[in-house]
Amino acid sequence: MDMNECKMERIYLYTRFERFWHWVQAGIVVLLGITGFEIHGTYELLGFQRAVEWHNTLGITWLVLYAFIIFWHLTTGQWKHYVPTTRMLFHVALYYMIGIFRGEPHPVPKSERFKHNPLQRLTYLGISVLLIPFQMATGLLYYTYNSWPGMGLEDLELGLLAGLHMAGAFALLVFLVVHIYMTTTGHSVTAHIRAMCTGWEEVPAGEGAGE
Repeated sequence: MDMNECKMERIYLYTRFERFWHWVQAGIVVLLGITGFEIHGTYELLGFQRAVEWHNTLGITWLVLYAFIIFWHLTTGQWKHYVPTTRMLFHVALYYMIGIFRGEPHPVPKSERFKHNPLQRLTYLGISVLLIPFQMATGLLYYTYNSWPGMGLEDLELGLLAGLHMAGAFALLVFLVVHIYMTTTGHSVTAHIRAMCTGWEEVPAGEGAGE
């Protein structure tokens, strides 16, 4: 059945803090990208010195916010929504490759028990525990460059570190582009964006609390 023909119901999925950190983190990542690419000479917008200052401040702000995000996930049990699973993973991948273009219903609709489908779990977990920490670690090393001798890191090459940090930035950019596209694949183009603004997600009736 076409998703547009399904009867929909609203379920409350995203808390205020969840929506807060999602949008603030998104804004920080975008601004880090803008200032970071300017630092590398891609264009001139703020000026090199101001771009560096903004980039450093944003990076530290992101680190503090990320610490609160991890604490929130651990203390509220929200981490359970990111536990990876292979159940229905192939069906979800097939849906995004073929089924979505045929108007087929999502094989794993969102629910109160399972906010993310198997593909989202793997992606978000990888971003959260690998890519973001990698980007923060390389950024902090870059930020503390003048202190390397005292840290025993005098053999570390700045050029290599800069390349690794830039590679992480491109990976985040790719994720951001794909993530924005995926937000348009709900039962309407703005459904998922609206849900992350209000907290209320629209799902096929009867499946909001299902597995």
